[in-house]
Amino acid sequence: MCGQTFPVGDYDALGQHYFDFAEKSDIAHVMWLNRYVTRKKTKDAKELSKLLAQYFDLGQTNGNLQKWLRLRFIDRFYGSRPHPFVVALQHPSKSILLGYVIEHQHFLKQWVRSCAYIVAKTDQTDATLYELDNINTEFGGIGTERPAHYELLLKMGESLGMDRQKILSTPSLPDTASSIRSWDDLARTEHWVETMAAMHGLELIADRTLREDGATISYFDPMILKPGSHEVTEETKDFLREGYEADVGHSKEALDLVEKYAKELNLIENVQATFLKSIDIFHRYLMARLQRAEEFDSA
Repeated sequence: MCGQTFPVGDYDALGQHYFDFAEKSDIAHVMWLNRYVTRKKTKDAKELSKLLAQYFDLGQTNGNLQKWLRLRFIDRFYGSRPHPFVVALQHPSKSILLGYVIEHQHFLKQWVRSCAYIVAKTDQTDATLYELDNINTEFGGIGTERPAHYELLLKMGESLGMDRQKILSTPSLPDTASSIRSWDDLARTEHWVETMAAMHGLELIADRTLREDGATISYFDPMILKPGSHEVTEETKDFLREGYEADVGHSKEALDLVEKYAKELNLIENVQATFLKSIDIFHRYLMARLQRAEEFDSA
C-alpha cells in the first residue's frame, strides 16, 4: 500500500507499522485496514499482527493461492455491494459503453506493455509463451478471422456512433492516466511473478465462474448477449462475448503460473500484496469509466 517492505512472515513488524500509522490517523493506512482487515480499532499492535497474519494465511484456502486471489477479488468487486461500474454494466446505457470504450483503449495499451515487461524479465518458457499469446490476443489478432480485443473495442465504439479517430484522439481522464502510471511503475519495479498476478488477476472481472465462489452478480447480465436481443449493438456483443468466453481460461492459466512460481520462488506474500495494490488501482480505473459516461450523459 505504501511501498515499505518487511521480512517474509514478519507480521509483528507489519502489525506495528499499521498500528503506528493508525494511531496517527493516517488516512491511507486506516482505509486499507478498514477495507481488508478490520473496521474496529485494535487494543495493540500484537492484536493487529494476528489479524493481518490471518488475512494473508493460505490455510483458509487449503494452501491454494489462486483461490485466495479469487476470493479477495470477489470481496472487492462482487460482494454485497458490487462495484458501481459492474452494476451499471448489467444493462448498459450508450454512455456507459462509450465511457468503457474511451478509457479502456488507454488501459489496453498499458496492458500489453505490462505483459512485455513480464516477457523481458522471466526466464521461464511457459510464462514467455503465455504472455506472447496473450499480447497477440489482446492487441495483435489474426486477420479478420480473429480480430484483437483492442479492435473489437474500437468497433464497439464505432457501432455506438463515435468516429474511430475521435476515440483514438481522446485523452484519458486523470484517474485512468494515474492508474496507468501505477501499473507501469509496478511492472517496471516488481518481480515478474507479481506483475503477472497484478495484471492477469484483473481478468477475473469477466470470469463467469466467480459465481461459483460467491460472486453476487456477473460482469454483465448474459441475457444481453442472446440472439435476438437488441439491448446492445452486435459489435458490443462481440466485444463483451470475447472477454466473457476467453477470460475464464486466460485468468486461470495465468494464475496457475503465478501459483507455481510464487511457491517455487518463495514470493507468495509479495504476490498477495501486489495483487491487492493492483485491484485498488483497478477500482479507481473503473470509476473513471463511470466518470466518462457521466460526461456523455451531460453533453
